[in-house]
Amino acid sequence: MTKPIEVAEETTEVPDAPLRRNRNFQLLWSGSVFSSLSREMTDLAYPLLILALTGSPASAGAFGGVQLLTSLLVGMPVGEMADRFDRRRLLLVANAFRFAATASVVLALTTGVLTFAHLLAVAVVVGATEPLGGAARMVLIRSIVPPRRLTTALTQDEVRTHGAALSGPPLGGALFAIASVVPIVTALVCQALSLLTISLVRPPRHGRRAAPRSDEGDPVLGRMAVGLRVLYQVPTLRHATLIAGMLNLVGAPLVLITVVMLEERGTAPGQIGLTVTAMAIGGLAGAALVQPLQRMLRPGALMLLSGFATALLIAVLPAPLGSWWVAAPLFALGLIGPSIRILVDVLIFRQVPDEKRGRVIAAFMTILGVGSSAGLFGAGLLLDRLSAVHATLVLAGLLIAAMLAALGSRSLRTARWPQDMDAVPS
Repeated sequence: MTKPIEVAEETTEVPDAPLRRNRNFQLLWSGSVFSSLSREMTDLAYPLLILALTGSPASAGAFGGVQLLTSLLVGMPVGEMADRFDRRRLLLVANAFRFAATASVVLALTTGVLTFAHLLAVAVVVGATEPLGGAARMVLIRSIVPPRRLTTALTQDEVRTHGAALSGPPLGGALFAIASVVPIVTALVCQALSLLTISLVRPPRHGRRAAPRSDEGDPVLGRMAVGLRVLYQVPTLRHATLIAGMLNLVGAPLVLITVVMLEERGTAPGQIGLTVTAMAIGGLAGAALVQPLQRMLRPGALMLLSGFATALLIAVLPAPLGSWWVAAPLFALGLIGPSIRILVDVLIFRQVPDEKRGRVIAAFMTILGVGSSAGLFGAGLLLDRLSAVHATLVLAGLLIAAMLAALGSRSLRTARWPQDMDAVPS
């Protein structure tokens, strides 16, 4: 039988100053910008490098597959680490390993000894450091930002994510056209700058590692599963996780399906590229909607509205209104994303005690990763059997069914923001 524990204490030693004067947050955010930009560049450069090295699209796909599989495997253990060790040091360790892996590729390229096996090893390092750095950075944000500034800080973080997604791939492609080593060297410089700025962050002593834990004597596997248990036991977190996971399942393959659909219509490659960027532009614009939507809507209403709107936008994506039409629903889909992601982050940060936050965040990230991989795999099967138009309609139908099921939950419909909620079960 579970027993309730106190909701995470909202008092903090962090001065309640505007974010622009919060030195620690701005340093952490700047370091994350450099890290995200390097990741987006290498996410394009590494597959291009493998294609140039092996001539095999399957090998290029294997790089991403190994990276994703590693991230899923280490997701739960890194949550345990984020609740046990110094979060700032964990973030520095994750960035240092990524820096070392990138430096090894630069060295191998310049000496002419780069192999496919070497790049697969890099995929393992990148896949392992992504959830470790992500969990440590998110919990670190909570320790250096006062509660009333949290939504603003997470919104600024969304700008970082979408800005890097918008600028990183074209920059990586342009640099690769100069020479294959140039985007890798640029990424290495960005990672060095990220290490430097994050090393200057000085969180309060209480925010360096989790609060004293009540489960120290429990088995390791049981401690790692705490995040999943909390996500399941708290009704609002459970519904938010399921909806976010479903949105990832149908959203992850949208770019692939859109590209196939536009190719079936004979759209030029350049136009396809411009059309797909509409989603990233929408994500940037959507960051400005986060706080107004949270003021107007309760969390349950916001989740339900976002889910049904996403299903509708996916359903109208293949409308026969010309190739440029596709950019409109993609842009609108991008607008929705930040509100859902920040909603879940706020629910976790404001409800979950500090001693469990790392594991809850890692569990949530793992569920999203499973949703993305399942969506990409399922979309591949659909495209083998159906046209891109029909595959899009199947995804929309799945999401509508899931949202109708969620609509039947009274706890979701009546959910309030964390300050009005009950204690989190232990």
